[in-house]
Amino acid sequence: MKFTAICTLFVVAVVGSPTPPPNIHSNMGHTKRIPLNSRSTAGNYSKVFDPKAVWGQLGFVHHKYSATMGAYQRNTGSPHPLSSRFDVHSVAKRNGNVSLVNYKSDLWYGEIEVGTPPKTFTVVFDTGSSDLFLPSTECGVACDGHTAYDPAASSFSKDSGQPFVLTYGAGETAGEEYVDDVFVGGYEADDQTLGAAWIYSPEFSKDNFPPDGLSGLAFREISEFEGSPLFQTLDESGKLPQSVIGFKLSTTPGDSEMVVGGTNTDLYHSDTLTYVPVTKKGYWQVKLGAISRLGQEVIESQAADAIIDTGTTFVITSYSIAQSYYANISGATAHTEGDDTYWTIPCDTINSTVPTFTFGTRAFKVSTETYNLGPDVDYADCLAGIAASAEMNFTIVGDVFLQNVYSVFDYANTRVGFAELA
Repeated sequence: MKFTAICTLFVVAVVGSPTPPPNIHSNMGHTKRIPLNSRSTAGNYSKVFDPKAVWGQLGFVHHKYSATMGAYQRNTGSPHPLSSRFDVHSVAKRNGNVSLVNYKSDLWYGEIEVGTPPKTFTVVFDTGSSDLFLPSTECGVACDGHTAYDPAASSFSKDSGQPFVLTYGAGETAGEEYVDDVFVGGYEADDQTLGAAWIYSPEFSKDNFPPDGLSGLAFREISEFEGSPLFQTLDESGKLPQSVIGFKLSTTPGDSEMVVGGTNTDLYHSDTLTYVPVTKKGYWQVKLGAISRLGQEVIESQAADAIIDTGTTFVITSYSIAQSYYANISGATAHTEGDDTYWTIPCDTINSTVPTFTFGTRAFKVSTETYNLGPDVDYADCLAGIAASAEMNFTIVGDVFLQNVYSVFDYANTRVGFAELA
């Protein structure tokens, strides 16, 4: 089922050079490919959706953005410009509501190493958040099956003395902040802040959440922790050929990868690579030029704010934009619960309603495979990949779109790039 599929991620490490080319090519002599197991490869993937899982996904996204916008306000002293409709509570630091990713969505995860001597962990790589956390040896039975982080086993670990509590939905993760060496894609992030969790809720059990933890890849402004996020630490190390990370995401086993320090130009058409600037540091926030259907623009006169988020399955936008998108689609039905709405469309016509997203000067069409999230378990209609929240005046661009492009997150130049897949 779509929302229980855990997809394979490969981490590609690009070996540095004194004068790297604009893009780093994939070459087995210069890269490291690390395959991981997934539920998809185990044969548990079927494209049928459960409405309860949809509401869970949308609710978790709400908690995630409420928390990170609250962190932005605490870190900068000003509310985030996109937070006007969010109920962002003024809570103590390290006591915010954080749902970094819903386990019933596609999770893109790979390996990192932590400590000296280094120990291997699997983490979700999430561009919609900024913090790194792992289960600790103090976690107990709640973390059974996960690889546990033991600060005492690392000669370079230091206790920051800062507790953290990240709550989400009905559960939470809580523990202590540490500083240790982290290795990702062959590069070392010295003195990286990470959370060693004493508590994992049932949603983070091994059966529900196969990776050990999560690594956010966004900016410090939305971090709940005192230290710098992983991407910032890597950037400041001066060890990367380029301060960029490239993603290809796919539900096809063996087809997904992340590149640290460059891009894999074998996977995309270089002449289509289009960059858009980050307009407000914190999230990977850019301007979305247009959303179109059958050549007709839904966003017409003014570019809309958009956040590029590998940790979200849907494209989630304002109710007014989504309502305009689904207008005049025969049989399109809105399903609303609280502030959230998703749409279903008859399965025999949904593939003719796919969207096109414009960034900068280039339009990128979404495939039927990623837009059509499958039939309802009880009805003949299929779930469409654009959902809405009444609390949003912006758009979260998740994997429904990102699986159709090669994505480049350029930290040094604070921009995001998209290119057509090869």
